[in-house]
Amino acid sequence: MNPKSLPFTKDQIVRIAGRHPTPFHIYDEAAIRRNARDLRKAFSWAEGFREYFAVKAAPNPYLLKLFREEGIGADCSSLAELILAERSGLTGEEIMFTSNDTPAGEFVKAREFGAVINLDDISHIDFLDRHAGLPDLLSFRYNPGPLRSGNAIIGTPQDAKYGLTRQQLFEGYGILKERGVRRFGLHTMIASNELDPRYFIATAAMLFDLVAVLSRELDIRFEFVNIGGGIGIPYRPEESPVDLAAVSAGIRDAYDKTIRAGGLDPVRLYMECGRIMTGPYGYLVSTVLHQKHIYKHYVGLDACMANLMRPALYGAYHHLTVLGKEFSPPVRMYDVTGSLCENNDKFAIDRMLPDIEIGDIVVIHDAGAHGHAMGFNYNGKLRSAELLLRAGGETILIRRAETVDDYFATLDFAGLKNFNAED
Repeated sequence: MNPKSLPFTKDQIVRIAGRHPTPFHIYDEAAIRRNARDLRKAFSWAEGFREYFAVKAAPNPYLLKLFREEGIGADCSSLAELILAERSGLTGEEIMFTSNDTPAGEFVKAREFGAVINLDDISHIDFLDRHAGLPDLLSFRYNPGPLRSGNAIIGTPQDAKYGLTRQQLFEGYGILKERGVRRFGLHTMIASNELDPRYFIATAAMLFDLVAVLSRELDIRFEFVNIGGGIGIPYRPEESPVDLAAVSAGIRDAYDKTIRAGGLDPVRLYMECGRIMTGPYGYLVSTVLHQKHIYKHYVGLDACMANLMRPALYGAYHHLTVLGKEFSPPVRMYDVTGSLCENNDKFAIDRMLPDIEIGDIVVIHDAGAHGHAMGFNYNGKLRSAELLLRAGGETILIRRAETVDDYFATLDFAGLKNFNAED
């Protein structure tokens, strides 16, 4: 069970909303730091262990700086994410660059920053060499195909566009060795929001076995294995979080049996979790604007799927709390909606909630990962502010809300004066 508590009160949120109108995302700094320390402690047996926070989950420099202070790097997949990591104080091998269908300029920037480059395809060896040169350290992303199952969000590995086949790994590392690369890593990412701890143990064991075979047949040594991320969070109250101690113990056992026993030690263990690092510690705060009673009872918020699209995209569950009514019984079934001109713009469908009134503040839980980050401007909707709740109770603005001027900033209204549609 996972009771859905809040790190703030209704009075606090009312005061905050007086300065920063809803909707907004707010993150709990103290909880994020505790969680980061707990993860590092769980894997303290692994010399050189490093978590690379998946920037795509919550791309904000305040969060990246916070993680850097906790000894956590950044996993980047684009030029903007690389620059964001660098501007947040991360340098060199504190940055992992794992991308696909990569433009040349992004490889150039990754080389400039000294980031660890994790190639997604064997053809990228020549592409990287041609445009940016081969670094001394390179990694490949492995796609095990039918050897492993995926899950609902990321799909099955054989249908995924990511990574090299097993046969291509042998060929690829051989090419790298011939071209003077001397430091090697191996990576995979084959599940998303997975709650079964055995999945991650099996993934690590698979990579350790592969390292043993590749090392022996190609006469190379691996510096690291990156088991990816994908560790899920309990979005529903009846779900339980992944037992990281059990995951760690299982991975340690697999490491001892394959890496240590095979004389391959040390191989550093890396992860690239995003969701578990910020997801449970971020909240979307919104105000009830309207109610509508037709064939169903609707509650209309000032947030919409532009602020949190997971329910519309995946049919994902997010728990809702009506502030001030936390202990009131659920007495009415609602669809909780936004104002986008799309019928799937709903945060909850057929959800039993307390009686809701216009002006009530609704908190949407577990919105700290893939929430604000997936925002968009369809229908001219503007992305909301992001706030950080400090340990002492202070709240700071870490991203202002977009304005109409922001929305129009890339349009050439000046040129419009001279535009003749009949030309």
